[in-house]
Amino acid sequence: MKALKMRSSRARRSGRAVRTALLTLVTAARVATATPDDGGAATTARTVPDYHHDARPVLERRCVVCHGCYDAPCQLKLEAHAGVLRGATQTPVYDGTRLAEATPSRLHVDATSAAAWRKRGFHPVIHPRIADAETTLAEGLMARMLTLRKTHPLPAGPLLPASFDFSRERSQVCPAAEDFDDYAAEHPLWSMPFGLPDLPPAEYDLLRDWLAAGAPAGTAPVLPARLVEQVASWERFFNGESPKQRLVARYLYEHLFLAHLYLEDAGTDTAWFRLVRSSTPPGVPVRIIATRRPFDDPGPATFYYRLWHDPDSVVDKTHLPYALDAARRARWQAWFLDADYTVNELPGYAAETAANPFVTFQALPLDARHRFLLDEAQFTIMNFIKGPVCRGSVALNVIQDRFWVFFSAPGFLDQRAYADFLAAQKDHLELPASGGSELWSGVHWARYARAQQTYLRAKLAFIRSQRETFDRGRIEVVWDGGGDNPNAALTVFRHHDSASVVRGLVGTPPKTAWVIDYPTLERIHYLLVAGFDVFGSAAHQAMTRLYMDFLRMESEMNFLAFLPPGVRQDEITWWYRDAVEAVRDYVSVYFTHDVIAPLYDYHTTDPRRELFAALAARVAPALGANRYTLDRAAFDDAQNAALDTLGQIVGQAAAVLPETSLVHLRGHGTLTLLVDRAYSNISSMFDEADRRRPAEDAVTVVEGVLGAYPNAFFELSRDELPGFAAAVAALGDEDGYRALRARYGVARTSARFWPLSDAVYAEQRARVPLEAGILDYNRLENR
Repeated sequence: MKALKMRSSRARRSGRAVRTALLTLVTAARVATATPDDGGAATTARTVPDYHHDARPVLERRCVVCHGCYDAPCQLKLEAHAGVLRGATQTPVYDGTRLAEATPSRLHVDATSAAAWRKRGFHPVIHPRIADAETTLAEGLMARMLTLRKTHPLPAGPLLPASFDFSRERSQVCPAAEDFDDYAAEHPLWSMPFGLPDLPPAEYDLLRDWLAAGAPAGTAPVLPARLVEQVASWERFFNGESPKQRLVARYLYEHLFLAHLYLEDAGTDTAWFRLVRSSTPPGVPVRIIATRRPFDDPGPATFYYRLWHDPDSVVDKTHLPYALDAARRARWQAWFLDADYTVNELPGYAAETAANPFVTFQALPLDARHRFLLDEAQFTIMNFIKGPVCRGSVALNVIQDRFWVFFSAPGFLDQRAYADFLAAQKDHLELPASGGSELWSGVHWARYARAQQTYLRAKLAFIRSQRETFDRGRIEVVWDGGGDNPNAALTVFRHHDSASVVRGLVGTPPKTAWVIDYPTLERIHYLLVAGFDVFGSAAHQAMTRLYMDFLRMESEMNFLAFLPPGVRQDEITWWYRDAVEAVRDYVSVYFTHDVIAPLYDYHTTDPRRELFAALAARVAPALGANRYTLDRAAFDDAQNAALDTLGQIVGQAAAVLPETSLVHLRGHGTLTLLVDRAYSNISSMFDEADRRRPAEDAVTVVEGVLGAYPNAFFELSRDELPGFAAAVAALGDEDGYRALRARYGVARTSARFWPLSDAVYAEQRARVPLEAGILDYNRLENR
């Protein structure tokens, strides 16, 4: 923790001011609720706000926007009441200098009581004892943080002073209640909400009353009987007793452990569940077994797969909706359970094999596994974007800022031959998680690199053996979604150290694209999701990033295999400009042998553009209409021309813009401006700034909200679009951007900020109720 200064007379004055303000507000509340029956005397008969109906909605809109997920400041996670009780700590989850793995601190999992969290170094943010309202408020950290704003309001103006540090890697100051006077003296403006406008009076009063009462949890809503019955039915499915059922259940759990499962679509009132391993059987309360990874040994005792009703608020950056319904169960039954195969022996949980799905699940039909991953391909890819790499610079500086994703078709190759090939290669497909989360060395890295090269040579030989199949199938090797599955193609956007993945092909044809085959899809999951330990050492995280280079390159080369040989090499040279020679040699080895002819017949002098068009046509029936396509009918000719101007911006103007901007059009809704940052190559985890190519930056404009971490808000009318677009296109430096913000921007200090934030959230909940989540404002710019 940053050292706080010894208490001075200034600190004592600041602390007294906050306590005086708290006592004044409590007294005012009492007077306001006095009744004639007690002769006007103060009374505490005022109704205590209910957590679920009153306090929680305010916490979601004003507090969870910063205090959610692993990157919540001071680990103060306010998505659930349990997070309020847990409190805060100075120890961060994300630590790029950690030499040894840290003790996990997952809410609901690693401890389940305030006392247990105190032993783990968390301090309370509400008064820990039952007391009168004055004491509860005066000694409760949350209340004091909120009230500090009353005595020290933010300075007027569009920008906050440099004393506010909004950088991602800032040193956090996490005072306990006994340190608050010193904190308030040293940082009087660092009240809550941090660097954002004060709460509206009615919301402040509501939270004050709730905190004064001790922040009671209230009574949680009870699941309706029909959902209870569905939960019981699914738990019977997941806890089948035969070896086949048990192995299938393990496979499903290891791929769905991060999912927000829902049994029926109730819009914004949907009940969400997690698939967990519990020491208790169905019919009694869930008791989650805490392991670092989903494939770690759950212990010698019998355990059960359970659907745990998740009490957390829905946060966009971690929201992974996944339906459990009759159609899903029927597909799983057909793929996994009705198929003709036998499981003679269940695999164990030894780390060296449990981390390798090609060993653990070798008995399951390859086609079933592939179809399962493709069935919700967006979810499969989104796991590494919204999962344990929730602030994922380690994983995400390995991908381009925008690219399209296609998939190999299941069942295209001879399944027995393919399964035999993967079984023979299982040792070469070993992943870093097999060694745990501690220190690694160059020896480990060299071993994985050799294994990958051995696998690639074997893969090329296998493809040669299947050449007739490829020649006959041609572009049909690419999955078409069965004609009706909108997961057939995806677009991935990187926003520095976060990312978004959406269904469909968004924007103009990108610089790169991936074609992901089954072995790569499975390895992405076990590298970046099931096998990634956010509490692991820096070396574990670096190894994960380096291994991901292999998977990206392999998927890129799968795409390039569709192009004529000469064009392939030109593309490799362009994608890997200025890369070290070893990297260029590595990617070039894919095409040193004429493995297969191009899988498409070209008729123009621009094969790359022609290929993108052919792939788009193949998946078009399955994709259908894309909700991110601009609603052109809602705009007149001048406004549509302005949208064209925004979407065609390349170079310095794009480089000046933040990565993700939400543009709220009054009377229409929200558009998102996304900047595609350009790099000479992305083959190294270091010196990224040296590889930036701002002259190649571009802008993509989409309908609605895209991205969990907006950097800037703008608000204007549709009639102002032409002027806004012209101003954005003319950007050249920071002065121009400040002028743009002064005219159209809604600063983080603006009185319009909370109303606009509420309008965008309400719009999302109405537009995509199952997918909508609370946005995160930790990366709002102060510029």
